Amino acid sequence: MHSRRQFLLSSAAFAALLATASKPASAANAPGVTDTEIKIGQTMPYSGPASGYGVIGRAEAAYFRMVNETGGVNGRKINLLSLDDSYSPAKTVEQTRKLIEEERVAFIFGSLGTAPNASIRAYLNENKVPQLFISTGASMFSDPQHYPWTMAFNPSYRTEGHVFAKHILATRPDAKIAVLYQNDDFGRDYLEGLREGLGPDHAGMIVKEVSYEPSDPTVDSQVITLQSAGADTLILGTTSKVAAQALRKASDIGWSPERYAGSTSNSIPALKSVGLDKVTGLITNYWGKDPNDPRWADDPDYKEWAAFVGKYMTQSELGDGFAVYGAGAAALLTYVLKQCGDDLSRENIMRQAANIKDFHGAMMLPDAKINTSPADYRVVRQLQLARFNGTSWDWFGDMLTD
Repeated sequence: MHSRRQFLLSSAAFAALLATASKPASAANAPGVTDTEIKIGQTMPYSGPASGYGVIGRAEAAYFRMVNETGGVNGRKINLLSLDDSYSPAKTVEQTRKLIEEERVAFIFGSLGTAPNASIRAYLNENKVPQLFISTGASMFSDPQHYPWTMAFNPSYRTEGHVFAKHILATRPDAKIAVLYQNDDFGRDYLEGLREGLGPDHAGMIVKEVSYEPSDPTVDSQVITLQSAGADTLILGTTSKVAAQALRKASDIGWSPERYAGSTSNSIPALKSVGLDKVTGLITNYWGKDPNDPRWADDPDYKEWAAFVGKYMTQSELGDGFAVYGAGAAALLTYVLKQCGDDLSRENIMRQAANIKDFHGAMMLPDAKINTSPADYRVVRQLQLARFNGTSWDWFGDMLTD
């Protein structure tokens, strides 16, 4: 297993691992790779309905600044060009073409959103450009047979649905379930995962399913519809902004179902907009350390995280789980680039990404590991159920591996 100390965010060991002598770039190296630089690109919703996720891009850029200050990767600095796409697929296409055809980046890293990434998947695969560690868990992005240049970072949304279904069956087998989901492959994956987890014998437990469009200003009417169906359990396959809207509306109308929110919706800063007392008891699944959890106060990983944020980000981002997510994705990419050695061809970058063995990075849960293979591109496959206690998340049950 790779020691987490290799990947702590500001340690001398990390610098020694990465800062090795520069070597000339070979002719086979990807565009954007020079003797001193690896230029990569991404799109991120810094504006628009999903702007709350913009902290992911800021954390990734900050992490690469830290890497560069400690010598870069094999002597090369990582230059991340992060462009705003407003969570609009049409703009994602425009900005991605600019990155590939004008900026000549080596590959696309961490672009956010199911629909935005779907809009560029064919283009990138046709041109054999890595679409690497993208911020989505939609099952369509775990298809190496048909799209060998695309690899997601998030756990599968279907897996999250399976986990929620199993918990409901074990604890409330007579539950009446309502589902609010985004009307695209992202939201539908949560819904399908829930159905698969319940199985045909329990399909009738879902009493109402209601979708929303990302452009909808509110989901108030959807929440009222779900309550009217007599549901006592609410599943949110939504973005964090919409989850906050739904939870606030449910509280306002006096509806108190058992509530489940996916990994895209469990940001404590977003939940604060509802009122933490109103979301106490919310169930989610976790796969990284919650920076708000007091159990980690003396943990070396958390201390390194706090030092990193203190130097490269803002204090308001210290407790943001999405910032932890961004740094984690950047750490994994840094590891992959290190494994590439001096062969930074697009083919070798994908080869190394598809052969990760027992990677354990800072702020990952204890005993969690990342493994990939050419036949299985899923990066995060271990989930831990957790319940919100008003301040942080309390784990329960065993860590589940899909």
